[in-house]
Amino acid sequence: MRERVDDIPLLVGYLIDRYGKKAGKKIRNINKKTLDLLQTYDWPGNIRELQNVIERAVILCDGETFCVDEGWLTRVAPKSHVTSIPLVANLVAREREMLETALREAKGMVGGPTGAAAKLGVPRQTLESKIRKLGINRDRFKTP
Repeated sequence: MRERVDDIPLLVGYLIDRYGKKAGKKIRNINKKTLDLLQTYDWPGNIRELQNVIERAVILCDGETFCVDEGWLTRVAPKSHVTSIPLVANLVAREREMLETALREAKGMVGGPTGAAAKLGVPRQTLESKIRKLGINRDRFKTP
């Protein structure tokens, strides 16, 4: 839809008619500001997102003029890979810290009623998999 902005008014008209009939409403006009808003929006959800916005607006429409609340089309800044890397690293570090704390409290024991898996509320196999994935040496938490 981003490449076919000129088709949006035609699609909007079709969808208003379609959802208007379904809702038992006669919508005769489209607010100019609404049409401009729909044409300038990026439509990351493509046609399905447009359909959902139109259907919602038709259902909430009180008169014969179709309009869309500008707040429904929030512009989200593109996600940057730079900001997501520290977040992932932070999550991995926090997960490692939680696992090591649980292993320390369980004296290196993974399974059983007092094991680290029980303390974390996860299955033993899941914890063992995470321990391997993070390269944690659980033997260092065992007490003689």
